[in-house]
Amino acid sequence: MSQVLNSSPVAIVTGASRGIGAAIAQQLAVDGHAVVVNYAGSRAEAEKVVATITERGGRAIAVQADVGEAGAARRLFDAATEAFGGVDVLVNNAGVMANELPHLADTSDETFDRLFDINVKGSFLAMREAAQRLRSGGRIINFSTSVIGLALPGYAVYAASKAAIETMTNILAKELRGRNITVNAVAPGPTATALFLDGKTPERVQQLAKMAPLERLGQPEDIANVVTLLAGPQGAWINGQTIRANGGIV
Repeated sequence: MSQVLNSSPVAIVTGASRGIGAAIAQQLAVDGHAVVVNYAGSRAEAEKVVATITERGGRAIAVQADVGEAGAARRLFDAATEAFGGVDVLVNNAGVMANELPHLADTSDETFDRLFDINVKGSFLAMREAAQRLRSGGRIINFSTSVIGLALPGYAVYAASKAAIETMTNILAKELRGRNITVNAVAPGPTATALFLDGKTPERVQQLAKMAPLERLGQPEDIANVVTLLAGPQGAWINGQTIRANGGIV
C-alpha cells in the first residue's frame, strides 16, 4: 500500500461517529492508519471517536459531510489529503434504514428517495471520488446487508438499495484493473447498534439474535475485524466480493 511521509496509510470512514463506523475507525487506527472520521450531524460523537484514537497514540480528524450531497466526497478527500497527504482506504459505511418497515406496496416516495439518496447515491459519490484519487494499493470497502439473503418482508427497498451496492462493488473492481486497488463489500447480519436496536422490543431483539447458529447478535467489533482484514495486507487477494458477516444467519 502507498505510504505517505509519516509512513501511515490513510483511511476515510464515512458514518464513523458511532456504531459500526466508530468501531472500524478505531480498529483501523490500531492497525496504523491515520483516520478521517466522517459524520453528518453528530459532531460531539465524532470528536469522541477522534479523542479515543489520539489518546491511544493514533492520528485522526473529524470531518463533517453529508454523503448524500454532491461534493461531499470531494470535501472528504480534500480534507484527508490536506491533513495526511493522500488517501489509501475508503470505507463506505454511512447508511440509513427506514424508521418503519412497511411492505413495498405501502412504502412512500419519501422513504424510497431517502434510502436511495444516502445508501446508493452517497456510496456512489464516494466510490467515484475514490476511483479517481486512491493511491496504488488502495482499498474500497462498501457496505451491503445480509437482509438481501434473508429477504424479510418490509425490507424490500432497503435491501434493494444495498443490492445496488453489491453490483457496483463487483463492477468497479473490474474497472480498476491495473490500478492495484481492491473493491469489496461487507454484508452484516443483525448487529447490536443503535440503528438496529431502535424501535425493536426486547423480545424481537432476542428472536433475531437466536436466528444465527451462533445465537447472538453481532457486535460492531465483529464487523470492524472483517473490514480491517480487507483493508490490510492479508486481504490483498480478495477483490470484487461481498462478505456476509452474520454468524451464519444466511
